[in-house]
Amino acid sequence: MKAYRVNVNGNVYEITLEVIDKEDIKPVEKKAEAPVATPAPASAPAGAQTVTAPMPGNILKVNVSNGQAVKKGDVLVILEAMKMENEILAPADATVSSVNVTAGQTVEAGTVLCSLN
Repeated sequence: MKAYRVNVNGNVYEITLEVIDKEDIKPVEKKAEAPVATPAPASAPAGAQTVTAPMPGNILKVNVSNGQAVKKGDVLVILEAMKMENEILAPADATVSSVNVTAGQTVEAGTVLCSLN
């Protein structure tokens, strides 16, 4: 065992390290991970405009519901990404034809959040 004193940002730590021979090193076996099923993206009704997530994140709040009329610039969804709240806005005056996410859901970039007619 070897003892060392380490200074990290003004904090002093004393650590000990064990010296081992190369023969004592055993390779670490990786366990096979089960494949993760990716949900199929929701399709929009014919003629509908889709509003997608610009980045991966968590849905904090959904401000609209099916059949609701929205104006250009209305906040449809609040998406948290990298501890920032991002307002996802309506691109035009329309009616919400489907809401594809719920509060608390994690989404990837490109996930359809809602469809507008």
